[in-house]
Amino acid sequence: MKTLIKGGFVIDPKSGKNGLFDIIIDKGKIVEIGNDLEFTTGDIVDVTGKYVIPGLVDAHCHLREPGFEYKEDIETGTQSAAVGGFTSIACMPNTNPVIDNESVVKYIINRAKQDGFVNVYPIGSITKGQAGEELSEIGELKFAGAVAVSDDGKPVMKASIMKKALQYASMFDITVISHCEDLDIAEDGYMNEGYQSTVMGLKGIPSAAEEVMVARDLILAEYTNAPIHIAHVSTELSVDLIRNAKKRGVKVTCETCPHYFVLTEDACEGFNTLAKVNPPLRTKKDVDAIIEGLKDGTIDIIATDHAPHHIDEKNVEFASAANGMVGFETALPLAITYLYKTGVLTLEQIVEKMCVNPSKILGLNKGSLEVGKAADITIIDVDEDVIVDTAKFKSKSKNSPFNGYKLKGAIYYTIVNGKFIVREKVLL
Repeated sequence: MKTLIKGGFVIDPKSGKNGLFDIIIDKGKIVEIGNDLEFTTGDIVDVTGKYVIPGLVDAHCHLREPGFEYKEDIETGTQSAAVGGFTSIACMPNTNPVIDNESVVKYIINRAKQDGFVNVYPIGSITKGQAGEELSEIGELKFAGAVAVSDDGKPVMKASIMKKALQYASMFDITVISHCEDLDIAEDGYMNEGYQSTVMGLKGIPSAAEEVMVARDLILAEYTNAPIHIAHVSTELSVDLIRNAKKRGVKVTCETCPHYFVLTEDACEGFNTLAKVNPPLRTKKDVDAIIEGLKDGTIDIIATDHAPHHIDEKNVEFASAANGMVGFETALPLAITYLYKTGVLTLEQIVEKMCVNPSKILGLNKGSLEVGKAADITIIDVDEDVIVDTAKFKSKSKNSPFNGYKLKGAIYYTIVNGKFIVREKVLL
């Protein structure tokens, strides 16, 4: 059945559309965009007063399947993504078994086709078993359907291995995503090394643990002339290093997450394990630098790093708690509230960082509203208040420090391949 999306304000940086347009969907694709389109039979959806944007693309999330289904699985994770306005998501390889071979890649793709609510793209492991010792068969991963390679959750500590990974990945035109953490410097710390860690009596992780590895990987990318993507950037110096590397022509892109431009280490006060993440929440100075990096284009992507954990893994002593927070259902409202409503970014720029750029970096044919493309569409009201209620999250896990936050930006519709997954804020 044909669908007419009528009266919405369309923002699509890729095609340059920025204004009132109608969109007709048929057989899963966008077939017409224009004004006062003729439409005789089918479903008419009036979205007057709302913004129509490309479906959000998340370049960094954890679906936990296979192996950790008690935290999340492909069904619940994609439901959570859809409610958050995401139509395409790329999942990290720290599963059990690790996504380091063709069979696991295909398992995820097939499971997503069967039980998924949005498009799912596996990210393969750089090294076998994420052990950091031997390269995975990167070509095999690419041909099986992996859209990037990363040992996320674990850094590639050996520079020789990372150098080879960049060389091999560039041969297969697949993105290397680096989790930048020097474990020798991090030394099993629990939060940012600073005032709060001292007050709380906890072993800290210096910002240098991230920055040293960012510097190393930028040097390797420059040496090999290969592209690299830096995950979850959290410090001022990391932003500066990447900014300067870009000026030199290094093929580097990077991402940050909403918690790095909203929260500081103060969120850990009272041993709040919901604010325990890796890399850790940093200082106000770092948050300001992240915001500036988003503003000047140094930071290309806003990703979620959606990291679900069972309540028993967070409801423990801070030192023993798992790292990570869920992010699908809060990412866009946080971006609208703290970046758009504050004048840091335009809506067009948010769409670039949450739709266009992640699609481009991962080599997906997504992130735009163009005739002939799959109808992956998100429709939002940027002025409507949203009270975060983790109890209502579609994710199996509720580990978010944003519970009770009053934000702007309600996701009304999520359309994947022409199919309504969320309609009038309700998951179908």
